[in-house]
Amino acid sequence: MNVRLELLGSVERGIAESEVFRLALQHAVAELGGLGGTVHLCGPMSALRLVSAAGLPPDLVRAWEIIDQEGPTAPARAVRRSGSVWEPAEAAERAAEPAGPPDRAPSASADRTAPGGPGRPADLSAAQVCPGSGLAAVPVHGGDCSPLGVLTVVTGAAGEPTGDQWAFLRAVAAWAEEWVRQSPVPVRPAREELSGARMRQALKAVQVGTWDWNIRTGELAWDDAAMVVYGTDPADFVPRVESWMKIVHPDDLPSTLAAADKAIRTRTLFEAEYRVRRPDGGYTWTQTRARVLLDDRGEPYRMIGRAWDSNESRSARDALSRALRHMSDGFLSADDDWRITFVNLRAERMLGSSEEELFGRVLWEVPSVRQIPELEARCRKAAAAAAPTSFDVEVPDTGRCYHLRLVPVPDGVTLYLTDVTDRRRDEAERAAAASAASGRAARIAELTAALATATTSRDVVAAVAARVLHPFGATGLMVQAVEGDRVHTVGAVGYPPAFLDVIHGRPRRPHDPVWDAILGGEPLFFSSAEEYGARYPGLADRPRAIGKQAGVFLPLTASGHTFGVCVIAFDRPRRFSEEERTLLTAISALVAHALERARLYDAEHARSRELQRGLLPRKLPDLPTCTAAARYLPAGQGMEVGGDWYDVIPLSSGRVALVVGDVMGHGLSEAATMGRLRTAVHTLAGLELPPDEVMGHLNEIVGGLGDDSYATCLYMLYDSTTRTCSFARAGHPPPAVVHPDGTVRFPDPAPDPPLGAAEPPFGTVELAVPDGSLLVLYTDGLVESSGREIDQGMAELARILHGTDGADLERLCDAVVAGLLPAEHPTSDDTALLVARVHALPADRMASWPLPDTPQAAGQARRYVREQLSAWGLDDLAATTELLASELVGNVVRHGRGPVGLRLLYSTCLVCEVSDGSQTMPRIRHASATDEGGRGLQLVAALSQRWGARYTATGKCIWTEQPLPGSGCPEVLPVALDAWSLQL
Repeated sequence: MNVRLELLGSVERGIAESEVFRLALQHAVAELGGLGGTVHLCGPMSALRLVSAAGLPPDLVRAWEIIDQEGPTAPARAVRRSGSVWEPAEAAERAAEPAGPPDRAPSASADRTAPGGPGRPADLSAAQVCPGSGLAAVPVHGGDCSPLGVLTVVTGAAGEPTGDQWAFLRAVAAWAEEWVRQSPVPVRPAREELSGARMRQALKAVQVGTWDWNIRTGELAWDDAAMVVYGTDPADFVPRVESWMKIVHPDDLPSTLAAADKAIRTRTLFEAEYRVRRPDGGYTWTQTRARVLLDDRGEPYRMIGRAWDSNESRSARDALSRALRHMSDGFLSADDDWRITFVNLRAERMLGSSEEELFGRVLWEVPSVRQIPELEARCRKAAAAAAPTSFDVEVPDTGRCYHLRLVPVPDGVTLYLTDVTDRRRDEAERAAAASAASGRAARIAELTAALATATTSRDVVAAVAARVLHPFGATGLMVQAVEGDRVHTVGAVGYPPAFLDVIHGRPRRPHDPVWDAILGGEPLFFSSAEEYGARYPGLADRPRAIGKQAGVFLPLTASGHTFGVCVIAFDRPRRFSEEERTLLTAISALVAHALERARLYDAEHARSRELQRGLLPRKLPDLPTCTAAARYLPAGQGMEVGGDWYDVIPLSSGRVALVVGDVMGHGLSEAATMGRLRTAVHTLAGLELPPDEVMGHLNEIVGGLGDDSYATCLYMLYDSTTRTCSFARAGHPPPAVVHPDGTVRFPDPAPDPPLGAAEPPFGTVELAVPDGSLLVLYTDGLVESSGREIDQGMAELARILHGTDGADLERLCDAVVAGLLPAEHPTSDDTALLVARVHALPADRMASWPLPDTPQAAGQARRYVREQLSAWGLDDLAATTELLASELVGNVVRHGRGPVGLRLLYSTCLVCEVSDGSQTMPRIRHASATDEGGRGLQLVAALSQRWGARYTATGKCIWTEQPLPGSGCPEVLPVALDAWSLQL
């Protein structure tokens, strides 16, 4: 180790910087037994530029040419922390993992990327070399202790360097720092004088390029001449300052970067001469001058300058001056005060003054310049922006037009003047000719774009009418399609309705222009009504009868099949040129393909609509509990079917379920999902489950449909006996409750997430609802759109509900739809609306009694039933109801537990309920001939029109329904008793 340091110490001072880095890198790699290594120098915009590499393949080296100094790589961290850094191979394997906690340094001597410490992807990692390797990086400092660069060794399987090896690396870095400070400034070779052919070749090659560097963002712009100077193909150029760093010779890079940094810090002129790499791998000398631009706060933010090939001799530079002097375009340069410092012969003639008269004169004082309007203002604006600018100027009273290009340079501006009078005149003539020639193509392109967005057949007809009738001066358009042996009108514009009724569905027949065009597959052109009558004598009076004098019948052919005709009519005679005939024929082909696609969509859309209508309720039930009205509005024209639905589900004992939902998305799949959910809601509602449990089961169903299936839903349960309403919702807008006095409120503003994304349990909201109140359920399509927030829509809904008479629910639905979804503004989402007026069961139509959980309870129940039915005038139902109550109470006393209750409800039917504290549900079964029990529920089922059981907050409730006398339903008791006797 000491031997290597002694060997490095014996190296003579004053060697080139690239040699210093090469020797340091070779000894560092050899001492650590590494696979290879790199040396990077600090550049602008936090970039590290590769200046030396050893032992690494070229493909890998190219990827390491520029490293982000602010990145997580070992070289970058070594520079930022000004200390040694170790990165094992495991860290590189985690480079693609998400960013985690910052790395911890296990020791003061070297920073380590510990296993398990994730980082963002590195642009220099050990895993890119071979398994088991690592990166050891030490910083190299400059003369003022600021970071100069970094030396990195790719180690072998030995892993992290030992303490002695770290010490050696730091000693090598210190040696490199000292020897670099003593390296000589690069000196370009002596210029040689050129003459003859070599002089002409040099003059031809000399170019001055302009560049613009954004110091803050690192963006770098080169003009075409700069691309040539720096030997860069514009197609390969990346507009970043790193692109310039890559081509600068490693020996010249430190001094050049130092000069740029000094110019930025001191706000002075930047001048440098350095070598750049050419495409053939060689280097050539270039020179640059630039100035720093300051922002409003006096801080540097841009640097603009010029660059040129400095290999040419003084003679070549003189020759360049002579070439500029005699070039065909006008050229002049001015200093920061706009005083002319150079002008060539062409510019002298343009300005009307000699070089002696112009030199040192302010440009804006030249008479020929003053007469050009706004020239000074435009040039000053371009110079202030420090950006090259080009524009045309016209010299008054001469008819001449010049193209002026102004390029700001460090010590002023340069202006190029080119006479473009003839060029602009030729361009104007070519533009006029091209405009006339492209008229046909433009019309076809316009129509093509419109037809590409046309979805339905109506859209196609509208697009053709808007873009064909006016350009051709036509007054009528009719599109007809063949269906069987008849033609049906798809759409028409400019024809009398009576005429359209006559020709709609016209059968196939000879000597008819429509059928002749379809069967022949060729367009028919009629320049006048006389020409039309001469070919079709039997129809000669038709053109004048409908106010048309000329027309074109264009067959519509797509996929090799002619399926219709497009008729374009004119109200005056008209001859058709060959160009117009060609254009109209081309238009018919576009219309045919668009119409064929639209007809397929229309058919598919009709099937989808029919499917959706079949999945929605055909008629809402007529219930004593509530009266309801509903609306379903599909999305606007061109939109697929959606998944909105609504439902009214009658339940037991004066209860009703109101449901509205929305399957997210549009299409047949969403409509089918809507049907599945509606069926599931019916099933769950029949189980008499509370709203939160219904939503929980629906959430499981939607979650099982796939990760991309979601739906919103509102399930509301109204009880007419308690005048209460409870509901749960998943991602759905809240219901509107309209009290009899017109007050509108939206309870529970915060919903649970949508079905498929929610996590049960769902929240339940309970509220008292006065008799005659309105419950308004809706989907988001009613209150939310691209131009209206949901809060605004709900406020507008409340305003309409408050200000509209709710006596007629159908009219109320129409008012809500008209106010929120006007017909002239089609929506992109479908909408469901359900309005229900609730009716409470009067208190004198309800009776309830507590019962003991003893065998005597059955007798008490029969007495209560007999007395109450007598008070209601329902003595005809007393015997049946007594038997039902006795059986239900006996079942509860035997199999349930207290407290036991009996309730009678008198509505459109008679409801008998028996409740107890047990949650064990009764199940009907078939008793055998030898069973002593099991026939009670069979008797209940036989005696009642409908029966069931539901859970309550304290247990369960078994209920039966019987039709009222005179309702038209057959008497149940005799039939039931006959069946019962047969079983016995």
